[in-house]
Amino acid sequence: MLNISTDINKLIQEPATDPEFPYAPLDWTREDAMKAAQSEGLQLMEAHWEFIRALQNYYAHHDNETVINLRDLNDALHEHFHFQGGLKYLYSLFPGGPVNQGCRLGGLKAPFIVIDRSFGSVS
Repeated sequence: MLNISTDINKLIQEPATDPEFPYAPLDWTREDAMKAAQSEGLQLMEAHWEFIRALQNYYAHHDNETVINLRDLNDALHEHFHFQGGLKYLYSLFPGGPVNQGCRLGGLKAPFIVIDRSFGSVS
């Protein structure tokens, strides 16, 4: 089920113009992602874009983006990228944490407790 926003400003905006990212947030652009990646020291390659598409797709098909379950998201990403190496592969792409960096680059709100500095972990 696609997430339906109740914010009228989001509803009246033009749909995403990038056909490669059909589930991107309305205010997201590829250029914004490239600028954010550059500021974080990442050079985006096709593997990064594939991850961003998968993350945006996951968010679009869940009812409420404010209560995304991090464990379910990690399981879905691990399954999607299983043949490349799963989460280990994703950490090689996004050293700051695939979910954390991926959400920033994909224009998405990161799930609650995506960074738990008390344990030294980053998702």
